[in-house]
Amino acid sequence: MIDGAAIPAWPAVGSIAAGVGTLALIRYLARHRGKPGAGWFLATLLAQATWCFAYGVSLFTFDPVVRRLLESLVWFGIVWTGVTFLAFALEYTGRGHVIRSRLFAPFAAVAAITTLLAITNPLHGLLWTDFALDPAFGAATVSYALQPWAYFAVGVATVAVASAVFLLVDTLVDYGPLYRREAAAVATSALPPGFALLAWTAGVGPVPQLNLAPVLFIPHIVLDAYAFGRAEMFERDPTALRAAERTAIDDLADPIAVVDTDRRVVRVNAAARDAFALGDDEAVRLTPLATALPFDLDLTDPDPVDVRSADGRRTYAVSVSPLSDPAGTPVGHTVVFSDVTERERRRQQLEVLNRVLRHNLRNDMGVVHGYAELLAEELDDDHHHRMADAIERRSGALLALGEKARTVETLLAGEEATPLALGALVERVVADCREEFPDATVELTVRDDPTAPFPETTVAAAVENLIENALRHHDDAGVERPNGGAWTRVTVAREGDEAVVRVADDGPGIPEGELDAIEAGRETALQHGSGLGLWIVHWAAAAVGAETDFADREPRGTVATIRLPLGDAWTASASAAASTVERETASETAGE
Repeated sequence: MIDGAAIPAWPAVGSIAAGVGTLALIRYLARHRGKPGAGWFLATLLAQATWCFAYGVSLFTFDPVVRRLLESLVWFGIVWTGVTFLAFALEYTGRGHVIRSRLFAPFAAVAAITTLLAITNPLHGLLWTDFALDPAFGAATVSYALQPWAYFAVGVATVAVASAVFLLVDTLVDYGPLYRREAAAVATSALPPGFALLAWTAGVGPVPQLNLAPVLFIPHIVLDAYAFGRAEMFERDPTALRAAERTAIDDLADPIAVVDTDRRVVRVNAAARDAFALGDDEAVRLTPLATALPFDLDLTDPDPVDVRSADGRRTYAVSVSPLSDPAGTPVGHTVVFSDVTERERRRQQLEVLNRVLRHNLRNDMGVVHGYAELLAEELDDDHHHRMADAIERRSGALLALGEKARTVETLLAGEEATPLALGALVERVVADCREEFPDATVELTVRDDPTAPFPETTVAAAVENLIENALRHHDDAGVERPNGGAWTRVTVAREGDEAVVRVADDGPGIPEGELDAIEAGRETALQHGSGLGLWIVHWAAAAVGAETDFADREPRGTVATIRLPLGDAWTASASAAASTVERETASETAGE
């Protein structure tokens, strides 16, 4: 019964006010049902409201029977508030699968058993004994002796809340400012009622029979209202980031292993298990990487590794990246194995092709070219003389192709950049071209002479092949020389943060099909270039991060421009050249 003479006590009023605030928050958040964690948080608020209303009303109730029943509802709120709050934190932070696992089941079991024991406590006294009214501040507070299971139940609820707080703080640390305000508010909100519950359980304080946890749900509600209202906690979804972290490694086609600082396996993805015949994560976890893998691997300076599998022999390039925690402390390494079998096979094919062109073709064509020269000198008949001259010219062209193959091999191998004056480099290239084409006119203008770490052979190959292309394919119908002969002008200048080399000619222009083939990155039956020259220009420029451009020249001819960025771009690793050449020479070879 309610004692009508009693003056409403502030603990009772505060508890009921907390219950009303909780119901208001439930009504506001009901629109978020279906969002990750929202259902469990609503369940937490229902358990919290039950706790607050039951305790608030019980403080007005001096009837022992009704008071015991209300105390049972208080215990329902105590245990289920903690368990549902943990479930909320798990689902909200992207760990919802744990709720359906064996790890979560004990929490739910303890809550269910405690609820049953609270309702039936008068029959067995397993939760408390010596229940008696012990009024304070005009409220119907009670005193009773807690039994071991009661302490255990409060301990489990506390662990559940502490675990939830840890998960939310972990989200704060992992995702930075994106969820900082929300996670901090919700994590902090659990502290006031949590400490009050522990103090009541331990029987400390000036009024040990008074449980202030329901009253202290008021600041809890204020913080929750901020997080879910102004900060729109359910409008943001950390589960997407958590899912991305969990699936990113597994979804990658490359084998990946994560190791700790002792180089023991922490995790491998499905691709690694398939490629290296590893067991599941549990089978290899904390196994030394050297023991788990079927080959030796030096993480300090890893070399490519060969692995035999059901698909044959595969080659993997190995890259190792350090892992650090949010504080910057090293915690391990990520080891990525990139399947480069086809690339290595293509590299071997290109090396063989280059060897054939450089040695067999050069030697045999050298013999043919020599005999053709002798034959042309000895033949008197004009018809046969023209035939011998054609043989000489064609064999010379094939010899030149062999030399270009040597250049391609240089690009494949890569080249270190060394400090070099661009103007001086181009001047040497022009001198070589003048010697090779003595009947042509090659003009050179060096307006500026930028000095930078240039990969000499690579840059020289690009400029040389542009000049050769202009002179070799000239049709003797030019406009710059009186006789219409081959002519080209090479200009070196600095334009802003770029070194620019322009090669202008007055020839027939570059066929559109050749430029289309290079722009497409491969040759086809309908886009077949006449040689390797423009491809070498393209590959060499790509190797150093340069841009190439071809424009029509008035009244006739072409202007080819190479823009070489000055500064850090020149320090690009030689591997860029190799990868570019490998990819595009493979396409060109496929087009043949």
